[in-house]
Order: sequence, then structure tokens, then C-alpha cells
Amino acid sequence: MDSTQVFQTERPRLIALCYRMLGERAAAEDAVQDTYLRWASVDHAGIKCPRAWLTRVATRIAIDGLRSARARRETYVGPWLPEPLIVSEDQPVENDYILAQECSLALLWAMERLDASERAALILRDVFDAEYSDLADTLGKSEAACRQMVSRARRRVRDVSPRFDAPSAQITDLIGRFFAAAAAQDFDRVKSLLAPDAVAISDGGAEARAARRPLHGAGEIAQVTVALVAKYLSSRAFALSPCKANGIPAMIYRIGSRADSVITLLPDHRGRIAWVYTMRAPDKLAAVR
Repeated sequence: MDSTQVFQTERPRLIALCYRMLGERAAAEDAVQDTYLRWASVDHAGIKCPRAWLTRVATRIAIDGLRSARARRETYVGPWLPEPLIVSEDQPVENDYILAQECSLALLWAMERLDASERAALILRDVFDAEYSDLADTLGKSEAACRQMVSRARRRVRDVSPRFDAPSAQITDLIGRFFAAAAAQDFDRVKSLLAPDAVAISDGGAEARAARRPLHGAGEIAQVTVALVAKYLSSRAFALSPCKANGIPAMIYRIGSRADSVITLLPDHRGRIAWVYTMRAPDKLAAVR
């Protein structure tokens, strides 16, 4: 294969890496494009393992991109959430994003607690099976330091993570019961479906209305959910359709033909809703059809 074909073969893998690092499509694509420009300008005869070279360069670019993004997010309006990758009857999986779709929104959200190097180390080790010697080369640290970094990152993600292993059927059932109860304006029923320590996060950016802080506890989440669903139901142009967001069941709220919100959730180990994700930022819904 020539150098362009080599890069195109690796592109879905690089997109998956950079999306996991950055949490946004455009940012991931920019990082991969920067990787290609560097790849196109080097002497390929001196590169023994193109995959390793591309992974190392893309990781470093993504680390720099994440550090810059986090500086910008300090002035972001309300909570920042990762951009969903949507699959539905009208929206098939894109070839470049097949591997990226395997990363759950909850995991991306949990990894926001890590610094850029910790995040890269965890992704490279646990997702791409990188050796610690490769991590050391990529991150400019010793192998021992990389081992400690991965172990620490795993603990920090585990400590804040909702349940990742819930079956799709359970999530679909919970979504259906949750929104049916909200549509019936049954506050007590909505509250009973939520874990006492549940958290709900909505991202509207600067352009769409959303809670400017995470909602905590079953009572607060139920109250806001019932009120919002009542507002949606008052619109004749309102429609609700199923989809998958990063591989798990979700719902798209539409106003006319426009995607207004994408909502998904995860249960705790008792089957109650522990984590609710609502994306309303228009730029992060631009790809939703």
C-alpha cells in the first residue's frame, strides 16, 4: 500500500482514539487531519511501524487539543458534555465512526475527571492494548510512571462512573417507563424510577436553554423532568423517536424536522436511573438527522 492507503486504513482507529480523547466529532476530525499532514510530510522509509507512528502522533495532537479545549471550557455556559454519536433508522453508522461508537457517553463524561495525559494513557492501554513501553515513548514518561498513571486513572473513572454494563433492553425499558410517567405528569412515579443520588446533566451551550448546573437527587430531577415534558407536549410539532447514542438506547426530541434534544440514561445496580444525559447544544446536534 502507498502512504495514503496506509493512512486511510488507520483512519477509523485514529478517529476512535481522538474522539475518546476530545469528545467531539469536529475536534477529533481536526486532530486526525493534523496527523495526516504530518504523515504526508515525513520520510516513510524510516518508519518501521506506521500504526505505532500514527498512534503516537495523533495522541500527542489530541493531548494538546484537550488541554486547549479545557481552557476554553472554563468559560462554557453550563455543563459541558461529550457530543453523541447517533444511529437510527434514518442515520446509519458512518464508516469512520464504527470504532468510536463503542465508547459510551458515560465513560467519556467520567474521563473528564482525568488530566490529558492520564486520559491518553488509559485509552491507549485499555482500548488499544498499548504496551507500557509504547505509553512511555508517547507520553515522555517512564514505564513505571505510566503504570501508576493507568492504575490511578482506572480508579478515578470507577469512582465516579455510573453502571456501564446495563443491557440495552433494560435501558430501553427504563426510558419508556420514565417518559411515560413524565407524560402522565405522575411526579411520584417518575421519582420512584430514580436513584436517590441520581444525577442529571444537560448541555445547551450558549444557544439552547438547559440547566446551568447538574441536577442532584430524585426529587429535583423528577420535578424538572415533569415540567419539561409538559412543555414539550404542549407543542403540536413535537415528536419523540428512538435511536442509539454511542451504542446504547436513547431518544431524540424533535421540533418539526429539527433535533432539539438527545436524551439517554443509565441505571444503578438496583435498576433505578442513576445518570441522565441530555444534549441540547445545537452545534453538537448538527449531525443528527
